[in-house]
Amino acid sequence: MIARAAPLALMLMLAGCGLRPLYGGVDSPARATLSQITVAPIEGQAGWLVTSALKDRLAAVDGASPRYRLDIRLDDSITGLGVRRDDAITRERRTLRARYQLVDLASGATLLDATAGSDAGIDVVGSEYATIAAEQTALERLAGIVADQIVARVALYGQRSGSAPARP
Repeated sequence: MIARAAPLALMLMLAGCGLRPLYGGVDSPARATLSQITVAPIEGQAGWLVTSALKDRLAAVDGASPRYRLDIRLDDSITGLGVRRDDAITRERRTLRARYQLVDLASGATLLDATAGSDAGIDVVGSEYATIAAEQTALERLAGIVADQIVARVALYGQRSGSAPARP
């Protein structure tokens, strides 16, 4: 009896707590905000990867005419960590950081100014090709992670501000 009542009680408690999905519903402010963003060009390979990842994530939401612009500056670096006695590096850390601003195109006002970033460890092996491939793979993963962080933060801004009008 208690085993059957516990899940029911849990569902009733969760229903009353006010939790709602961030992207829930067609008319959610987060979804409306994301559908109205254009991404300004970002320089370099890391910029291209982040731009592509952002466009993929924003394209998942029905498109509309841009109301906002996302300006992003990236800092991509590789640091050697593990050093042997012969001064050869055995481990690297690739770090990708982004400072981004959500700008209202009508007024030019900066609505959101935040940062996102992540890092990845890379083993440096005897093959230079393998090391370069690992660095490239790390950059591709980091671009996706940073794009996810940016989209989540912008969606949260849209949800909290409720500033995006509902689409017809």
